[in-house]
Amino acid sequence: MEIKTLMIENRILYVRLPCNPIFPIGVVYLADHVHKQFPGIEQRIFDLGTVPPLDYASALDDCIDEFKPTLLVFSWRDIQIYAPVGGRGGNPLQNAFELYYAKNPLIKLRGALGGLRIFIAYYAELWRNQGLIKRGLKRAQKYHDNARAVVGGGAVSVFYEQLGKSLPPGTIISVGEGETLLEKLLSGDEFQDERCYVVGETQPRNRLIHEQPTPLEKTACNYDYIEGIWPEFNYYLQEQDFYIGVQTKRGCPHNCCYCVYTVVEGKQVRINPADEVVAEMRQLYDRGIRNFWFTDAQFIPARKFIDDAIELLQKIVDSGMTDIHWAAYIRADNLTPQLCELMAKTGMNYFEIGITSGSQELVRKMRMGYNLRTVLQNCRDLKAAGFNDLVSVNYSFNVIDERLETIRQTIAYHRELERIFGVDKVEPAIFFIGLQPHTHLEEYAFKEGILKPGYDPMSLMPWTAKKLLWNPEPLGSFFGEVCLQAWRQNPNDFGREVMKILEEKLGCADLEAALSAPIDTKEKQLAGIS
Repeated sequence: MEIKTLMIENRILYVRLPCNPIFPIGVVYLADHVHKQFPGIEQRIFDLGTVPPLDYASALDDCIDEFKPTLLVFSWRDIQIYAPVGGRGGNPLQNAFELYYAKNPLIKLRGALGGLRIFIAYYAELWRNQGLIKRGLKRAQKYHDNARAVVGGGAVSVFYEQLGKSLPPGTIISVGEGETLLEKLLSGDEFQDERCYVVGETQPRNRLIHEQPTPLEKTACNYDYIEGIWPEFNYYLQEQDFYIGVQTKRGCPHNCCYCVYTVVEGKQVRINPADEVVAEMRQLYDRGIRNFWFTDAQFIPARKFIDDAIELLQKIVDSGMTDIHWAAYIRADNLTPQLCELMAKTGMNYFEIGITSGSQELVRKMRMGYNLRTVLQNCRDLKAAGFNDLVSVNYSFNVIDERLETIRQTIAYHRELERIFGVDKVEPAIFFIGLQPHTHLEEYAFKEGILKPGYDPMSLMPWTAKKLLWNPEPLGSFFGEVCLQAWRQNPNDFGREVMKILEEKLGCADLEAALSAPIDTKEKQLAGIS
């Protein structure tokens, strides 16, 4: 690997802003890449996810005082407005549905108060993280006048246009991957051809997020080095059931109408060499890790990548790491009997499939590219191969042309998955789509006048939030009532209770109807919203 020359002496402090205790693989990979390009550079990782909330500011001050960085790289992972389960201050979906759909005034009031708590917590987090960035930069500039900040991460990649209005002038806002941006910045080269812009100096290019990332050859992360620059590293090794992230590829080639992954990571799928992935896993394995999460947007994004997945899993078998478990998001339409055998053999003990609907008609309209019949057959192959663990199936009701018959089809499809894996092994995760910037769904909302260009997608104001939580009439109220009933009856098993109530109310279609989709010669349309 080519070793780059530094134009100035740099000391880089990576600050992972507070979030749930999820292994900060993005920061780790950035630091590892910079070290390989500039082995003489001093780096430190500081993870606020391991710090008590009352100590955020003082801990950041102490770290900066000790390390005296010239460059602060902030990683901002989450700006999660809607969630189907408990999040900041409560369950956002439940609060919203109680406020919008409950008939009992007391329940409606409870939803309003719960929503207010989430509203306050949400904006408090935004202000806190912006404050930490400003505080850290100002502190670093006490030691180096020219210290500057780079801000990136999942949240920034989606809301990069909005965040630029509230960050310090001179801050570099990075969209998507940051390795080549940091390379150019550290070398003193022009870097603004990367997916980034500088607050107060430049404006983000039109459709910046849709530009393709710079290709990058990924090698195994050097965890001996990472352990030396990250004092909190062992925090993530203490619990034996903790899943540690490993990336096997980047990019997603699909066009799902509501998903922002394909623009953040780019449509070009870039495979990490299997030997490098296994070498990285081996380093973690030797430190006691037995549970791995493959952090790809999709572990097998398309059939053309099946051979790559087979190669990787076979090399895991050959490595002798026989007592591991792993999990991933998987497009189950891309499985083969050989791949199923290897998945079971290598210890896959959980996977998620986001089919969104059990109606082939709706899957087609959402541009998801799934063949639901193929998914079922591949699930049967996986079961036959010996897989006997948990499957999480994501359903997003009421997105595009949903009607009572397509709901019945989804129920039929879900019951067939239960027959394949077992009722206790199939967990329905019930989502209602939060409209994201830069998606086909947002374009449709502009076209139909549902949203106006220039709206604030980070707003949690009620008049914006109800439009962004995609649950259109005429079925919106129906789904609201069903979900409220499920929370009353069985809040600890919400997904299964929703499916049970829907079947009691509507019945179950014939499975063949779910798997068949008549060709619609009319122009494809997305559902409206009230």
